[in-house]
Amino acid sequence: MKISTKGRYALRMMLDLAEYQQDSYVSLKDIAERQEISKKYLEQIVPLLNKSGLLRTNRGNMGGYRLAKSASDYTVGEILRATEGSLAPVSCLEHQTNDCPRQEKCATLFVWQGLYKTITEYLDSISLQQILENKQDTAGNDYCI
Repeated sequence: MKISTKGRYALRMMLDLAEYQQDSYVSLKDIAERQEISKKYLEQIVPLLNKSGLLRTNRGNMGGYRLAKSASDYTVGEILRATEGSLAPVSCLEHQTNDCPRQEKCATLFVWQGLYKTITEYLDSISLQQILENKQDTAGNDYCI
């Protein structure tokens, strides 16, 4: 499994909002500048996040974007699923029901199920808030002698 640029940029956008939104909406232009991501590319990501209910939008002069809930209530897994779709390592695990005709005799199915479980549990255990806190904890550890 490889996370695409879309998924990585969506996570960076959501982190930016968590860090800078305070009590107002943040413009896509500001996010694009801080994150060094094309505004046009972010415009392609916004509908995916909006459709999943992860963002609030406001049009007009003071418009922009903000998180729909607290940073501690978002997981990396839900953000990546909104942009990447399934995080399943193989196609037979992409849906709730495994319709693979080889399912009963597949010797490697347990490997893929274990990998999927590990990926899902790990990504769903990390919140945006934890990433921000980790960023703050490591920010002062850039010592030069």
